[in-house]
Amino acid sequence: MRRRLAPALLLPFPLLLAACGGNSAAGTSTGGRTDGKGSLTLNVGDQKGGSEAVLRAAGELKNLNYKIKWSTFTSGPPLLEAINAKAVDIGGVGNTPPVFAAGAGSKISVVAAWHGTSKGEAVLVPKNSSLRKPEELKGKSVAVAQGSSAHYQLVASLEKAGLKLSDVKVKYLQPADALAAFTSGKVDAWAVWDPYTSQVLQAKQGRALVDGDGVVNGLSFQVAAPSALADKKKSAAVKDYLERLRRAQDWVYEHPAAWAKVWAKDTGLPYEVALASVKRTNASRVPVAVDKPLIASEQQIADTFTGLKLIPKKVDFADFVDTRFNGGLPASTSTPRVYKDS
Repeated sequence: MRRRLAPALLLPFPLLLAACGGNSAAGTSTGGRTDGKGSLTLNVGDQKGGSEAVLRAAGELKNLNYKIKWSTFTSGPPLLEAINAKAVDIGGVGNTPPVFAAGAGSKISVVAAWHGTSKGEAVLVPKNSSLRKPEELKGKSVAVAQGSSAHYQLVASLEKAGLKLSDVKVKYLQPADALAAFTSGKVDAWAVWDPYTSQVLQAKQGRALVDGDGVVNGLSFQVAAPSALADKKKSAAVKDYLERLRRAQDWVYEHPAAWAKVWAKDTGLPYEVALASVKRTNASRVPVAVDKPLIASEQQIADTFTGLKLIPKKVDFADFVDTRFNGGLPASTSTPRVYKDS
């Protein structure tokens, strides 16, 4: 028989916020250093089960000629605040936090990107819900983390269905509260991201009314401090670090089950949830260039939130990118990889 997940296993955990960057009151913690040679230290913002874990699993933390000091963040906005404050040199976030940081005038530069499927970003409804298509969300209550990529996915999905955000009753809730509201029937739907999506689906507590594939851009970023990029030695370390991350993502694609085991152990996720999330989302990502189509796609997100008056002013996203690390990477519109069994 297929084992169901106990309700306790559906409780959110901190790393998930960072992937999407919801505006939670999130703390940070200073982690240890990665052994390396030389006197240079690269300060990297991370999340539990994030960059350090995948680099280590892929064997990409060997033979460094610099040290890495890891700082752990529980959401995207404080990580970008740390970059703005020059406390962190580089860190990874989803497609929406840089837009809000840009709107706040933060000193940040998007230096690398990955393109994957957006099947893990979904509007979930309880398994017994009468809702069958997104058009039926009109007048219904939907939980979402404000400023998160799920927030934009909700807006875009509603627009595709001929609805506006004002046509639904938006409940701005962080995942811990949103999960409680969803499972207790206090909201009709929940817009969220993987692995929350996989948690709910694996536990058979809900189903996806619509997902973000073909609706949102599926991009995630590494964002650096301009001050670090202006330092020749740190800029060289950033280049090496990004190359290692790209190779590590290739390793995830080739070894999805092995990565799911590491990820589950590092985060406390049940293995079956971790593997489902890897299959649905993580293994699909390909390194892509920070190019004009990417800028245009992010500009659309920025303009959308400016129009909703959630960003106070017009953002020119082109002012917040640095293309020096593109090399020969494919265009940002390149097709994500298809998960393959290992």
